[in-house]
Amino acid sequence: MGKGGEKWKTLWISQLHQIMFIGEYQHSIDEKGRVQVPAKFRPALADGAVVTRGLDESLFLYTKAEWEKIAEKIAALPLSKASARSFSRLMLAGAMEVELDKQGRMMLPAYLRKFAGLGKGIVFAGLYTRIELWDEAKWRAYQSQMESTVPEITDDLNELGL
Repeated sequence: MGKGGEKWKTLWISQLHQIMFIGEYQHSIDEKGRVQVPAKFRPALADGAVVTRGLDESLFLYTKAEWEKIAEKIAALPLSKASARSFSRLMLAGAMEVELDKQGRMMLPAYLRKFAGLGKGIVFAGLYTRIELWDEAKWRAYQSQMESTVPEITDDLNELGL
């Protein structure tokens, strides 16, 4: 295979490997609404990303490629269902493209910070194809509550085959 073939082979192989976000990182929002993105997450977000309203009082952060997949699915939801329209509005109207600056920071719009109740301290939680951004105190409270329900969660996961 010539050099051109190697280029396409490399591109094809790299597309097979999905980006994986894992881990938990604490950071602070500055007075301008900027937050430092964890160094491990920056390469995947270097070409831009999308942040939107999430669930459970969090924000969801996606790579542009992953956001395109999610947005396409959301846009295909039936307009005749009120819950689908509401979810579409929550996720799509709340979305904002973000870019990392030279220091690896991104700007979080005020309306999204308000939605998630973000204070100065925030947590980046890597959840495979997305990153959730949480107010640090809310994340700690959520973790405590979740850890107290591990037996019930385990039972539910057994039913799902996990």
